Amino acid sequence: MSLPNISIPFELPIDFQVLMHPPVVHFVIALPVIIILLEIINLAFKRRSISLLSLFLIVLLALFATVAYFTGSVDGKETFMFLSDEGKEELKEHKLLGIYLVYGSWALVVFKLIFMAISRMVAKLFFVLILLGFAAATMFQGKHGGELVYKYGANNQAVSDLSDEKDELQGEYDELEGELNELKKSANEASAAVESNTSAELEALQAKYDELAKVHAKSEKAKTELQTKVDQMAKAAETKVEEVKAAVVEAVTPAVTEAATPAANAVNLEIPSDNNGSN
Repeated sequence: MSLPNISIPFELPIDFQVLMHPPVVHFVIALPVIIILLEIINLAFKRRSISLLSLFLIVLLALFATVAYFTGSVDGKETFMFLSDEGKEELKEHKLLGIYLVYGSWALVVFKLIFMAISRMVAKLFFVLILLGFAAATMFQGKHGGELVYKYGANNQAVSDLSDEKDELQGEYDELEGELNELKKSANEASAAVESNTSAELEALQAKYDELAKVHAKSEKAKTELQTKVDQMAKAAETKVEEVKAAVVEAVTPAVTEAATPAANAVNLEIPSDNNGSN
């Protein structure tokens, strides 16, 4: 539908209940058919009373068309959020055509007054054609309304149940969201406490490690120094032993030699020579 967007610049001082639109709009759809029949009958009988009755029904049609628009607005607001995207577009088009029908119904009142002043048959036939066009528009609007209900589920019991279920789920969701926020808060506090404790423990462990590292370094240094001293003492002892050995040898050798010489000479004297023995 490519109708220009228009609106009704006022609100009725009445609070309509949900689901008042269907009975009102069905009355609006039926009235144009009755008015057309009266106008056709009046073409033959040409009675002013019939014309006045037709005028009364046209005014009644305009009033009910206006009420149908506002009751439809109430139902539309109630069901809009539950419709699919396609259903929402259908509802917008339905509302726009409804506004045109409101203005059209009041235009029928004006046309009726004008054509009542004109007694020509052509004018009355033209008004009947206008009525037929309006009736066709109301039928088309009724078709769209039926599609909204039966195709897209607007304002039926299923939608009502869905709305109740949505409210319950929304309540549960709000409760769960509150509990989740509390859990997040508790988790953040616990995390902060753990981080604080962990940081303190890490600092203490680092300090202890640094202290042990220093002790280990001192121990390694003392071990190295001790090993060096032991090596030095061992080398000095070995040198001292060698010196003692050399001194002992040096001191003992002349005495041994001196003691051993007379004994050797004595032995040599006691041994007879081979020549004397043979004699």
